[in-house]
Amino acid sequence: MTHTFAVPAADQVTATTHFLARLSFETDVSDVYADLTAGIPGLVVVDSRRTAAWAQGHLPGAVHLPTAEIATIAAEAVPVGSTVVTYCWGPGCNGATRAALEFARLGYPVKEMLGGYEYWVREGLPVVTGTGLTRRPVDELTAPRSTVSCDC
Repeated sequence: MTHTFAVPAADQVTATTHFLARLSFETDVSDVYADLTAGIPGLVVVDSRRTAAWAQGHLPGAVHLPTAEIATIAAEAVPVGSTVVTYCWGPGCNGATRAALEFARLGYPVKEMLGGYEYWVREGLPVVTGTGLTRRPVDELTAPRSTVSCDC
């Protein structure tokens, strides 16, 4: 038996429940970009990194709210009823997870953006830096060069 089949795949009900649950907790950079571009109401994207990281670059329209400040400032910075999407540096960091937990504890509907700032940049999406709005070339390992999404 191969490693893939060492543990059988889940049955339909279990698999459906699992994957639906994951999608209720997570979103990706392409979907967040599409929603921001479309101006979907009630969406607030929160950058949970500290000030130096924020200054290095952040998503256009994001709210800067470091994780340690969420419990005390969220009510001022994020309108009640908003759906929050948190992000941090990237997949090697769980800062966005900690930030999402803080928002969940406060009663906000919240999702974590998979890939974080790193994959936003690698997909060639716009970022705000000290010099203004900029984009880096698309990393073809994360997105096709011809589109601004993972194309899946």
